[in-house]
Amino acid sequence: MAASLVQVPETPHRVRFQDCDMLGHLNNARYLDYFLNAREEHALQHYTLNLGELAQELGAGWVITKHCIAYLRPARHAETVLIRTQLIHFDNSNLVVEMQMLREDGLQLKAVLWSEMVFVRVPGGTRTEHSDALMDLLEELDVEEVSYDPDGFDERVRRLRKDLKRERNG
Repeated sequence: MAASLVQVPETPHRVRFQDCDMLGHLNNARYLDYFLNAREEHALQHYTLNLGELAQELGAGWVITKHCIAYLRPARHAETVLIRTQLIHFDNSNLVVEMQMLREDGLQLKAVLWSEMVFVRVPGGTRTEHSDALMDLLEELDVEEVSYDPDGFDERVRRLRKDLKRERNG
């Protein structure tokens, strides 16, 4: 991979009317769609990694086993939000992707998601190991500054909020 590999890609996204509740807030279930769609786009755009094609080529793909999500501030109808995604942990057959939804200027956190995934054979669904090439890619994508602890989600959210508050206050 090139030295210019983007470890923390981000994209703006406009909150659509059809995705909102009667108060004009993004429906809680739709946050997952926004996050996962952004990560799929990031994988394709920044790593030329088409997850569907990868599953066909390797006969294996990632399956989500767990989500941890914190809803911190509402995303409102017609608002443009910024979605960041990053790999924060991986091993031979697992990975954890952190996804953040922020205000458009990137200075206020609206939601945080950790998605835990396991690499499984298709169609059997049995756990399998990442290939050497995938391990090399994951090594390049891993954001080492984020210290992953499976029980540390709430602490991570607190740290992100504190860091963004400090950044806003200059």
